[in-house]
Amino acid sequence: MPMYSAALESALILFREGLEALLVISALAAFLHRAGIGHKAQVLYGGAGLALLASIAGAVVFEIFLGGAHDDRLEAVVMVFAAGLMFYMSGWLFLKQDPRAWQAALRGVADRAVSAGTTASLAMIAFLAVFREGAETILFLHASAASSGGWHLGFWAGIAAATAALAVVWVAVNAFAARLPLRFIFLATSAFLFVMGLKFIGGAVQEFQELQMVAYDEIAVPGALVDAGLNPTWEALLPQFLIIVLAAVGAVFALARKPGSRSSEKAGAAE
Repeated sequence: MPMYSAALESALILFREGLEALLVISALAAFLHRAGIGHKAQVLYGGAGLALLASIAGAVVFEIFLGGAHDDRLEAVVMVFAAGLMFYMSGWLFLKQDPRAWQAALRGVADRAVSAGTTASLAMIAFLAVFREGAETILFLHASAASSGGWHLGFWAGIAAATAALAVVWVAVNAFAARLPLRFIFLATSAFLFVMGLKFIGGAVQEFQELQMVAYDEIAVPGALVDAGLNPTWEALLPQFLIIVLAAVGAVFALARKPGSRSSEKAGAAE
């Protein structure tokens, strides 16, 4: 394989796999900074750093004990757990979207605006998002290097280029987020995490399908959606649809019970 082809392949692998994890962490970091508690972003970066080390260790284990093949069962469990955390954080952000409530809280002690449990969830989301993508990236790069003559200069040049591109994306996303209204940051981050959670559910179902633990009944969907990562089967779409319905019902109920809403005012008058 020519040097430029190897560079392009390694760059695309790293950029494609790293972009998803980067967007998750940058969205959460933007939320923390805009809420006035940016110092808590260190738990995100700590979780991401540990995930990078765990990804390397996991890839070594897979290579030695599984001949370089990734473990579908482990990946499915990681995705289900990560999806659960993302749904939790999505709901938490949706409920905490009122800027007036945040400003009142920040006038007191800002650190208490995010509880210890929520902080731990942030760290775990960062860890799992990076761990999943990191382990896959290392394994894909290993397979690509093995088929292109090893880890030569062209391969490392592609990795360096992708790393630089991801750094540019990180800076751009955070600079843009700093100019957005607080309520929009909360709602956008909530929606992003919810969509990512749905995607992880579809990915987990796919892993179980590859293990032949779940049936595979395909649905005709546009190819662009499949390329974007959609699992085009009833087994994946049904649980995703149920989660969307439950989230919608929960959002309506939460908004109806929110102080100041018409429903809550009627309930208070009735009491």
